[in-house]
Amino acid sequence: MTGPRQSGPQQSGAEPTGAGQRSAEPTVKVLVWDLDDTLWDGTVLEGDDPVPFPAATAALRALDERGVLHAVASRSDRAVATAHLERLGLHELFTVLEIDWGPKSGAVRRIAEAIGIGLDTVAFVDNDPVERAEVAAAHPVVRCYPAEQVAALAELPEFRTEFVTADARERRLRYRGEALRTRAREDHQGSPEEFLASLGLELTVRQAGPDDLARAHELTVRTHQLNTTGRTYDLPELRALCDSPDHRVLVAELTDRFGDYGTIGLALSERTGHRKGDGPAEVLRLLLLSCRVMSRGIGPALIGHVVRAALAEGRRPLAEFVPTDVNRVMLVNLRFAGFTVVGQEGEGRLLLGYPPAASPPPPPGHLRLITPEAPAAPEAAATREASDARNRP
Repeated sequence: MTGPRQSGPQQSGAEPTGAGQRSAEPTVKVLVWDLDDTLWDGTVLEGDDPVPFPAATAALRALDERGVLHAVASRSDRAVATAHLERLGLHELFTVLEIDWGPKSGAVRRIAEAIGIGLDTVAFVDNDPVERAEVAAAHPVVRCYPAEQVAALAELPEFRTEFVTADARERRLRYRGEALRTRAREDHQGSPEEFLASLGLELTVRQAGPDDLARAHELTVRTHQLNTTGRTYDLPELRALCDSPDHRVLVAELTDRFGDYGTIGLALSERTGHRKGDGPAEVLRLLLLSCRVMSRGIGPALIGHVVRAALAEGRRPLAEFVPTDVNRVMLVNLRFAGFTVVGQEGEGRLLLGYPPAASPPPPPGHLRLITPEAPAAPEAAATREASDARNRP
């Protein structure tokens, strides 16, 4: 049987029948694999004991080390195919398994939903051109590749990042932790609010340091949905902003009873005089969150911390928002935290402000907020922070 082999120059990049995207498009976050004659040499249901193609296992491990997740969309018997993955020692490399007899476009969509990413960050590899065409027709933004190109995938620009961070190396394990949370949520008998409270969430918000810059850069490049302005920053820019007395660069880390989410948020603000002349301000130039924490209530918690920090310095909190096709939820987060639109600039750019007479928002009750000011007693620090702001002349 013909398996993956090194592709020639004419095969570089996704097929025209796929997304038609190139390196300017979002980096691939998950690669969805067919199994028979793509990952391994043969058809497991025909009595074969197929072995994986060396090029396929090399691509699996190289991309996993880089933080690209793997999933399966295969037409087969789920129990048989899963058992074969386990015998080969490859089962742990896959985050989601969609193995049934339905259309692969449906499997690809469910994989993106399960992981919580946009289809424009999904790629699909299959030896069958009909299957690739079916996925491409249903999801034009999904990049599709023939199995013959597997050996070259790790070298394509859409699969490469400038830096490989510790968060990237642990990404697969963290998504497996998320699968445990999903099962716990499905088994939970109470309300969604009670489930959140049961997680034991701890959110640490602190000033970014030199060791955080690669991950901060990665977040600006990879995060599109939970992103207020879509700005990206390279390492020299982030280093300069961290050193600037006119800027505040915060990173947010999250843990719960199932494990460590890693660094999941970034807030970058600028201290400036209000252009209308009514006092100093702190303008939130970028707020972003990993899609993995979309349902954890982290947006209001991080926004609230930024608001309290600005008010503690006697500055009015402001925030920029640049609408895209996918980031409206971040405008909802800003509005929910108390911001209102105070101005609009060209191309839909909004300026939002926190009401001058409003009290600072309290930390959400379902999580423990930890800040550098009081690592041993974060709740007391948050209470004191809010109280000081309310009592300030």
